[in-house]
Amino acid sequence: MSEAIEIVALARKTSRLTALEIIESIFEGFIEFHGDRSFRDDKAIVGGIATLNGQPVTVIGNQKGHDLKENIERNFGSPHPEGYRKALRLMKQAEKFKRPIVTLINTSGAYCGVEAEERGQGEAIARNLVEMSQLKVPVLSIIIGEGGSGGALALAMGNQVWMMEHTMYSVLSPEGFSSILWKDASRSNEAAEIMKLTAQDLLGLDIIDQIIPEVQEGELLTHDAILINLRKQIAKELSNLFAKTPAELVEERYQRFRKY
Repeated sequence: MSEAIEIVALARKTSRLTALEIIESIFEGFIEFHGDRSFRDDKAIVGGIATLNGQPVTVIGNQKGHDLKENIERNFGSPHPEGYRKALRLMKQAEKFKRPIVTLINTSGAYCGVEAEERGQGEAIARNLVEMSQLKVPVLSIIIGEGGSGGALALAMGNQVWMMEHTMYSVLSPEGFSSILWKDASRSNEAAEIMKLTAQDLLGLDIIDQIIPEVQEGELLTHDAILINLRKQIAKELSNLFAKTPAELVEERYQRFRKY
């Protein structure tokens, strides 16, 4: 296997920390909110309010499971339109009450079923991008597994975008890329190298701002060690972002994505 395709396999492992596990370990007093106030509650996206060192925070993430039953319940982390609308409802609420936002992304992409398209999947994603670009509060986005296509970007328009070390962030999957480009899904290893989808690749391209280590001195870090470091880094970054004015936050976010 190529190094890139190995990272893809690690990003997809069901043993990875889920959004809820990260939220409940790093933040205090998490209260989950449900529903988009229009259709239903999408379990592929979780979100609510919590505190970090006494600071109220809105946290939102793609939720996957550790086994088949959990993944079916969570639709394998692929949201329907109502999931994105729930996320946007929580983000606008955070803006109203001047709470910073932390998003945790782990999805192969937005759900592409007929019913999702009927309910406006494309519009929901586009709306999130437009609204997130103008939020007047700090937004920190972290890729914790797969970061696939617009389904990931709809939660990742942050002032800072981070990736955990063994994660991927790309316009589509290596299998999809090779199927479209070469009409041969078996060339996914080759596609993964070309796509530059690893954290190291994207840091070098200035697409992301920081990598959260998962390995130290050749040894895999424990989940506890990763979470302790992640909590420290999130607290530090939110403090830095809070020092900026709403206008600075919006302009910084605009310039960050405009440079692509």
